[in-house]
Amino acid sequence: MTTNNETAEQSGLLGRVLDKIERVGNKLPDPAMLFLMLMFAVWVISAFLSSVSFDAIDPRTDSPIVVNNLLSATALTQFLTDMVKTFTMFAPLGVVLVAMLGVGIAEHSGFINTALKQMLKVTPAKLLTPAVVVVGIISHTATDAGYVVVIPLAGVIFFTVGRHPLAGIAAAFAGVSGGFCANFIPSGIDPLLQSFTQSAAQIVDPDIQVNPLNNWFFAASSCIPITLVIWYLTDKVLEPRLNKSHKVNKDDVDLPAMEEATPQEMKAFKVASLVMLAAVVGFFSLTVPETSTLRDANGSLTSFSAPLMQSIVPLIFIFFMLPGIVYGYMTGAFKTSADVVQAMSKSMAGMSHYIVMAFFCAQFVAAFSASNLGALIAVEGAGGLKALNLSAEVTVVGMIFLVGFVNLFVGSSSAKWALIGPVLVPMLMQLNISPDLSQAAYRIGDSSSNIITPLMPYFPLVVVYCQRYVKNIGIGTLISMMLPFSLALLSIWTAWLLVYWSIGLPLGLGASYTYG
Repeated sequence: MTTNNETAEQSGLLGRVLDKIERVGNKLPDPAMLFLMLMFAVWVISAFLSSVSFDAIDPRTDSPIVVNNLLSATALTQFLTDMVKTFTMFAPLGVVLVAMLGVGIAEHSGFINTALKQMLKVTPAKLLTPAVVVVGIISHTATDAGYVVVIPLAGVIFFTVGRHPLAGIAAAFAGVSGGFCANFIPSGIDPLLQSFTQSAAQIVDPDIQVNPLNNWFFAASSCIPITLVIWYLTDKVLEPRLNKSHKVNKDDVDLPAMEEATPQEMKAFKVASLVMLAAVVGFFSLTVPETSTLRDANGSLTSFSAPLMQSIVPLIFIFFMLPGIVYGYMTGAFKTSADVVQAMSKSMAGMSHYIVMAFFCAQFVAAFSASNLGALIAVEGAGGLKALNLSAEVTVVGMIFLVGFVNLFVGSSSAKWALIGPVLVPMLMQLNISPDLSQAAYRIGDSSSNIITPLMPYFPLVVVYCQRYVKNIGIGTLISMMLPFSLALLSIWTAWLLVYWSIGLPLGLGASYTYG
């Protein structure tokens, strides 16, 4: 049995380790300059490795992987001609800015402030953390909505009730990104991964078919341990540490006071909420017909190619803008259209640092992709795991940790699975492990390390959210905050799969554990 002194000693050791990580991490350059330096490093490494011949086969081309020299005259010319397009086509940039225009109206009108007051009235204080985590997990259904809505609002909610806002941001970030591949509700990630799993499995068995919801039951059940782990770490480990080491200067936080809502504000809130509800119901009624233009060619609403999924960010803009405008005019916060535009301008001013970081991040991501270094890391890692010739259970665990490592460099879920899947899925099928189980294992590694890699496109955005409350926050601070979550998710989620597997609970629709 662990004594209080032993617990304190362990806590002190963990705190010292995290403090060291934070100090080292914060000595790194500003994220914008870090991405610039990483891009130069990729250029140099690509030039060195471009003359090396590799035996690793790229499953996308069925030919040996070739590292492209980014310092060649042709590559440098291409870099210059594509620089503007690389920035403007950087997916997270448009997602963040368009969504924040609508959120900015709702925030500066006071609508979000009043909505939070009402939410906090019905949410027990003890359940605030798990509520934030569950909302973050569910937000995956709406693609990247969690990054631009759930995470910043979690900081506001915690700040409002007198808790440390960075703890709220961390809990939401862990739910949105660390638990990315878990969800109660099927989402676009399910058919996306299934398509790569099936093509990889057909290398061995051309007639095999994989159900798009082959991991649904496991993904839904995973929400339980994920929520409990994040809840415990947030309340018992992270927040006490933050309260000691990262004091919030409340005078510097630009948030409206949380006094009791006035009768006028309540009336405006009710009307604005009805407008928002009517807009949501009206729009989604358009999805009901089987011939709806919001469905993809196969009639699905949840595939990534479905117009509905591609409209999520514009919908966030509209569904926050409409009630924000109604609320603002009814309370007097907005008197003219210029006030509405001013609210959007204030929202964009807060994103200025992120826009600068996004420019350099976009250039680095494009360079890393063009160099083919990510493909080399992924395929060589998968080949190394295969060469170890381990038992089925150990191989599955090794696969999870391999994916978690590769995820530090290759953030895209589909890109990693396209590279690793054609090696690992057939290999595991030879061990009588089904493609369904291989995909379930992949989902764990693909999620757990999202929250500790600065190379994840939304990572700099979360740094900006934190700086709203504590000005000297840097990459090291966020990594030290999220590292316990990442390690706990990786280990406990893996254990959850092994127990789930040993009991024989169904992974999903039409799924099995064994092949052959």
